[in-house]
Amino acid sequence: MWEYRALIKVFTIRDIKVQYTQTRLGILWSLVQAIAAALIANFFFGKLGGFSSGDVPYLVFAYPGIIAWYYFSYIVTYSGTSLMQSQHIIKKVFFPKLILPFYKSIVGLVEFASWFIVYAGIVIYYSHSFSINIIALPLALLCNMIVGLSVGIWLSAITVRYRDAMLIIPFLIGFGILLTPVFFDTIMIPSQYHFFIYLNPMAGVIALYRWILLGSEFSIYYLFGLIPTLLIFIGSLFYFRRVEAIMADVI
Repeated sequence: MWEYRALIKVFTIRDIKVQYTQTRLGILWSLVQAIAAALIANFFFGKLGGFSSGDVPYLVFAYPGIIAWYYFSYIVTYSGTSLMQSQHIIKKVFFPKLILPFYKSIVGLVEFASWFIVYAGIVIYYSHSFSINIIALPLALLCNMIVGLSVGIWLSAITVRYRDAMLIIPFLIGFGILLTPVFFDTIMIPSQYHFFIYLNPMAGVIALYRWILLGSEFSIYYLFGLIPTLLIFIGSLFYFRRVEAIMADVI
C-alpha cells in the first residue's frame, strides 16, 4: 500500500471533492448534522433521560462518545461497501484492493474535524476547558480508525461473495450503539457487567477520548478490548487477501 500512496491520495481527494466541493451545502451539512446530534442528545438523554455526567455538563461529557461512534460508523459504512462501489475500477486496473476500504477512513477525517469543531464550540459555551491530555488526541483517533477498519475490512471482503452482507451494516451500527457507553457513563452499569463493557473495543476508545479531552479516569481493564480488536483486525487482513485473488472474477 505504501508503494501506491499516490493512488490513495488521488482517491481521497476525489471523494472529498465529490462530497463537499461539488455540493451546495458542502461541509456546512456536516456541521448541521453535528449540531443536530448535540441538540437531540442533550434533550433526550441529558434532560428527559436525566443521565448523570458528574460535575461536567452532560453535553460536554457525552459528545466525545458521539463523535467517536459517528467516526466508527462512517468507516464501517463506507469501507464496508467500498469494493461494491468501485466495481468498475477493480475490473479494469490492478492495485492493492485494500486501498479502497483504507482510504475511506481518511476521507472520514473531514467529518471528524467538523464534528470536533462543534464540540469545541460546546466546550466554550459551557465555559469548560480541555484537559492537558489533549496532546494524545491522535492516539485516540488512531484507535478509533483501527476499530472501524477491523469491522469495515471484514464486511468489504464478505460483500464480494455475499451481497446480502451489506444489509448487516445498518443493524450493526444501530444495535452496537446500545451496547456502548456513548450517551452514558459506565458507572450506571452494575459492576458485575463491567467485564462485558471492557471487552467492547469502542467502549475503550470512547473512554480514551474522555480521558484525553476531559481528564476522566481511564480504567486499565479497557485494554482487554485490545485483544478481540487485534484478532479481528489481523483476521480481516488475512481474509481480505484471500478474497482479493478472486475479487475481479466474482465481483
